Amino acid sequence: MSEPVSGDGATVPGDPRKPGGGRQRGGPSALRLAAGPGEPGEQHGHEALPPDRMQAILEVTKQVAALLKAHGFPFALAGGVAAYAHGNQARLQHDTDFCVLPEDAEAVADTLREAGLQVYTPPEDWLLKARSRGQDIDIIYELTRQPVTRELLDRAEVLPVDSVHMPVLSPTDLIIGLLNAFSEHHCDFSSVLPIARTLREKIDWARVRRECGAAPMPDAFLYLLERLDVIAPERPGPRRGSGERPGEGPAPEGNGP
Repeated sequence: MSEPVSGDGATVPGDPRKPGGGRQRGGPSALRLAAGPGEPGEQHGHEALPPDRMQAILEVTKQVAALLKAHGFPFALAGGVAAYAHGNQARLQHDTDFCVLPEDAEAVADTLREAGLQVYTPPEDWLLKARSRGQDIDIIYELTRQPVTRELLDRAEVLPVDSVHMPVLSPTDLIIGLLNAFSEHHCDFSSVLPIARTLREKIDWARVRRECGAAPMPDAFLYLLERLDVIAPERPGPRRGSGERPGEGPAPEGNGP
C-alpha cells in the first residue's frame, strides 16, 4: 500500500501536537477540541493520484481500513462504498464512510493524524472528518441519531473492497441508515433506489419497516418500492393508492350509485 500523503510531520491546523497543544481525552466531546475547528485546505503531497475519482475513493478506503485494522479498532464500512462492496454498480462520486464506536472516536482521530491524514471537526456533532489524497473521509460514531453499537458492528459482513477484505455494514443496517437519514430537507430517493434494487434479496424488509416505517419519508420510500415491484406490499390485498379501501373489492362498473 502506498504511504499516506503529508507524512512529513507538517503541522495541520488544529493539530494538538503543535506548541501549546496536547491530546485531549474523554470521547467525542473532547475530540471536538482535539481535532480543531474548521475544514482544512488541500495537502500538497508528492504522491500521484489514481487516474479517476472512483479509484481514488477506493484507495483511501483501503488506506483507512488498514489503519483501523492494524490498531484493533472495531469498525464497519458504510455509505456508498459499502453499497459498492455489496454489489451496487453505481460509480462512487463522494466520500468514504466508516462507523466506529463513540468511545474509540478520539483514538481513531489520533491514529489517522499520526499516519499523516488531516483530521478536523465539522459543525455536525456525530462524526469527525479526515482527508487523504484529495478525498474526504467520514468517521461516524452516531448513525442517524443513534450511537454506533457493538451489535451493529458485529452484524457487519467481511467483504472484499478492491481486493482488500474489511467489515461492511450488513445490507439491512445499510438501508436502515440510508432511510432514516431522509428528512423534509434531504430526501433524495434517486440515490437510494438503485441500492434497494440491487440488495433487495439480502435485506430483511420486515425489520426495515419496524425500524423506519413510522417516519413519513422512509414510509414514502417503502411505498415507492412497492409500486415499482421491488418489494412485496406489507399486507396482502389491494395496493396502497389503488382506490380500494381495506376489506372492499373493486368499485362496481357503471355510472349508477
